[in-house]
Amino acid sequence: MDSLSELQEFIGECHRCPLGDTRTTLVFGVGRADADLMFVGEAPGRNEDLKGEPFVGAAGKLLDELLASIGLHRSEVYIANILKCRPPGNRNPQADEIETCTPFLREQVRLIDPKVIVTLGNFATRFVLKTSTGITGLRGSLHRAGRFTVLPIFHPAAALYDATKRNVLMADFALLGEVLAAPDEQHEPLQAELFES
Repeated sequence: MDSLSELQEFIGECHRCPLGDTRTTLVFGVGRADADLMFVGEAPGRNEDLKGEPFVGAAGKLLDELLASIGLHRSEVYIANILKCRPPGNRNPQADEIETCTPFLREQVRLIDPKVIVTLGNFATRFVLKTSTGITGLRGSLHRAGRFTVLPIFHPAAALYDATKRNVLMADFALLGEVLAAPDEQHEPLQAELFES
């Protein structure tokens, strides 16, 4: 693919897995096509499914606050998910759904070519870093996935249910701000396949 719009057209009204039959709206992703910062979440929730945009509910408002704390607006970043369609009842993504949908995420990452990828929560972190370690053990430290710098962070929704995680999120976003302000590293040649083991 040569552009995000071409990729979105290729995906179309996807029915490559059963989620295409139960979703309201496919949630492709949103933001700058040349963003330095890309967020990868788990899957659309109810609000996202209705609007067709990631992170538009309460977790999205918190994400906007966290971005503002480091001087950014969501229009300056790119936001996508592991899955493009909402799992029924907001259940966890299933392995076959992840396998079907993540080639599109890999292509989004290739096209955007961000400086930093922030993985939000367990599913995004485990996929991008090819690890079975949970988010609690990985958050707050920098990792590599191919040529990309990866910062795992709790999903903002976690702070809606556990207020103690809000301070942790603020600290992780402060680190993110420092990483983004650092001089660019020398890029390695672009990987054809991202996040492959």
